[in-house]
Amino acid sequence: MTSIYAQRRAALAAQLGAGGVAIIPTAPERARNRDSDFPYRHDSYFFYLTGFTEPHAWLVIQAHGHTTLFCQPKDLEREIWDGIRLGPLAAPAALGVDQAHSVSELSKELPKLLENQTTVWFPFATHDALTAQVDGWLTQVRARVRMGVSCPSAQQDLCTLLDEMRLVKDAHEQDTMRRAARISAHAHVRAMQTSARMLRAGQDVREYHLDAELLHEFRRHGSQFPAYTSIVAAGANACVLHYRADAAPIRDGELVLIDAGCELDGYASDITRTFPANGRFTGPQKDLYQLVLHAQHASVKATQAGARFNDPHEAALRVLSQGLLDLGLLTTAKHGSLEDVLDKKAYAPFYMHRTSHWLGMDVHDCGSYIEPGEANTAPAKADPLTGVMVQPRPSRVLHPGMVLTLEPGLYVSPSDDVPEAFWHLGIRIEDDAIVTATGCELITRDVPVEVADIEALMRD
Repeated sequence: MTSIYAQRRAALAAQLGAGGVAIIPTAPERARNRDSDFPYRHDSYFFYLTGFTEPHAWLVIQAHGHTTLFCQPKDLEREIWDGIRLGPLAAPAALGVDQAHSVSELSKELPKLLENQTTVWFPFATHDALTAQVDGWLTQVRARVRMGVSCPSAQQDLCTLLDEMRLVKDAHEQDTMRRAARISAHAHVRAMQTSARMLRAGQDVREYHLDAELLHEFRRHGSQFPAYTSIVAAGANACVLHYRADAAPIRDGELVLIDAGCELDGYASDITRTFPANGRFTGPQKDLYQLVLHAQHASVKATQAGARFNDPHEAALRVLSQGLLDLGLLTTAKHGSLEDVLDKKAYAPFYMHRTSHWLGMDVHDCGSYIEPGEANTAPAKADPLTGVMVQPRPSRVLHPGMVLTLEPGLYVSPSDDVPEAFWHLGIRIEDDAIVTATGCELITRDVPVEVADIEALMRD
């Protein structure tokens, strides 16, 4: 594994330019209350380059490839309380870095690494007070200019380089994400079956019961954390996009929306399934669910190398908009044709989010959604909902190894213009897709999406 991180560090060093120095801190520990911390989670950029998960660590990479790690020193008394530390002496062999120092020496050693260099690279706007720290180190370097030392004259955002590197996942990353997806899919299956089983037994079922099943399955298979706060939304709660699992009852005859995924070895998964709490769809539930499912099928078909990032979204929008007309949630008398609905964004009260986002170390992973180097050719136009002038930009071209979600949805709040049978229905279907040379690989389908398959699963 060390070789993977060494290769990434070398690839980054080659992009720093002559005299470039990159500084990458890991995440700080964060207090939850008084003397209790939140569970520690490393910084994604730092982990991408080191595989190191301890707090209070920094990585410095120079353009000629030399790497220096700053980490916690060995401390037998603190290790009794907080766990074993790697320490600077063991770090070079364990992590493949060239040298390591105690983090207590950071302020003394880092200015030396910046002397006689031209550019300092660090991630902008990601760590509190990092810019001030860099300024402090540069001030120390400038204090030595009368001794013949030169100071870096430029500062560059390291995210611009690392985001591009992280956007395409290598074979190791893809394998880890497949394993994370399998764990998450099995957790969704467990929650779905628990809902139906408890209702059949006449038990009181709450959102937190299903949340507990998810967490149990994540940890049982080695996941370190949930990738994000799980959404377990019963009934009308599913119409709240970022609803969090609470104590609401799960009622026979209602739908449940679960958006949950685990993090495994630093990589996220992200799955949403909507299912009938008792395992049987009603007519309106099935009609709306099938519409969202058909939209997802269209987005899957549009996801392939050479396509644009926006293509899955556009494909899903066409299916959803036509379906809203067909089901009577929109009417041609009021909203016009399919093209009118799309042009005026008449679908927005029912579908207000995008169909995809990048997925990787972060659940909303880094990487530009705009194709680099392509000029704006389309004229600016007013957004039909806000009136704000928008300049269209060419979206990203998809390449093998990119990973994105495909998650169309529909959310129906009560309205005089909407058939009452659809009120309070919130449906989203989300899978994780690895772009391949011939299409895409859905790595989250160990939990079913077809109506018949969901009902069969929940009968078992």
